Amino acid sequence: MTKHDASRRAFLVRAAVGAGAAAGAGLVPDAIAQNHDHMEGGAAAPGAQHPSGSEHGAFFNHADAATIAAFTERLMPSAPDKPGARDADVLNYIDLALAGAYAELQDFYRRGLAQLEAYCRGTYKEPFVRLKPEQQDEVITALENGKATGFAYPTAREFFGILRTHTMEGMFADPLYGGNKDFAGWRLVGFPGAQAVFTPSDMQSKQAFSREPIVGLQTIAKGPAGRA
Repeated sequence: MTKHDASRRAFLVRAAVGAGAAAGAGLVPDAIAQNHDHMEGGAAAPGAQHPSGSEHGAFFNHADAATIAAFTERLMPSAPDKPGARDADVLNYIDLALAGAYAELQDFYRRGLAQLEAYCRGTYKEPFVRLKPEQQDEVITALENGKATGFAYPTAREFFGILRTHTMEGMFADPLYGGNKDFAGWRLVGFPGAQAVFTPSDMQSKQAFSREPIVGLQTIAKGPAGRA
């Protein structure tokens, strides 16, 4: 992993912790939480997987899914013993959210992805997924700084901002919502999940939580309280 990758990972982890991911899963998006019952009744139920695995199926077509998967992986790249966006199934989280609680952002994503592809083809003669990692980073930096040309709605900065936010949500929100696969994000920041009981040593420890099992909302819902 390059220094650039390490710096980006460190930034997103710090941002997640600061936003509350390690203090109470605070990145669980309100819109999804409020529409929990609605989503359970449709194809994009929380925690569901795409019919074709982790590629696409709820909202994205194959090409857009590949672009989102590549983009989010550059935002949160994997490293040895450190999960990235692909490991946490961030694509699945975003796809399910856009088919449900974030449906109002469908046009935002469609237009943003179309403008992204036009910019990449105009600048590099290739779509985003075929660019080298360093070229993908150049594109992302141009978006972040508002220097990518051809963007109207959403603007380059707006598109980057939403994708970064949704990448963080997919990494650190409760797995119930389709991301944070196998608690990859929580393990990364040492967040224990919704533990029923913490031991005295847990309460006094200043180290990242590592005791198994890490507990999510879906596990609690299946317990006695959830069945009542």
